[in-house]
Amino acid sequence: MIQQNRVNCKMLQSGNKKSTIMTRNEFNTQVMEQTNELRSFAKRFTKDNEEINDLLQETFLKAVTYFQNFKEGTNLKGWLYTIMKNTFINGYRRVSKTQSFITTEEEVSSSQMYFSAVHNWGENKFVMDDIQQALSELDKGCYVPFTMYFEGYKYYEIAEHLNLPVGTVKTRIHMARKKLKNVLAVYQ
Repeated sequence: MIQQNRVNCKMLQSGNKKSTIMTRNEFNTQVMEQTNELRSFAKRFTKDNEEINDLLQETFLKAVTYFQNFKEGTNLKGWLYTIMKNTFINGYRRVSKTQSFITTEEEVSSSQMYFSAVHNWGENKFVMDDIQQALSELDKGCYVPFTMYFEGYKYYEIAEHLNLPVGTVKTRIHMARKKLKNVLAVYQ
């Protein structure tokens, strides 16, 4: 059992001193001694106590899991700080990514829904039928100037074609727009 807990059971010579490689239990004890410093460091990233505790727990878990990667004699606190910083950054990226894909109902306006929704061509047929119905309800005096204007004719060209003053053409087009706007209000 002791041999399993030791990363390397060989005795190391460093000058006249003999030392063994740290056991897993010794390592865990030293890691736990860093709790207060790590908690203070975690407060740089978040003010929420639950998130701080989660970050501490994940840092401890990764430290214990990757115990064999720690080189004795190096800065344990620095190693733990690096684990915590990277854990926070990776968690932040993960949350950012998922939030960019998931939006809440309040964040989506009706105009955004129109562009993000699957286009339903059958709906267009009903819209076009309603527009045609609304146009057919216009009297001929407003319908002809409006359709000519919609097709791209200028006011003076419509006036010449219908033998009407330009002001009358503008008034009839305005009246046609107003009536169509009222009839098709559900689409605004």
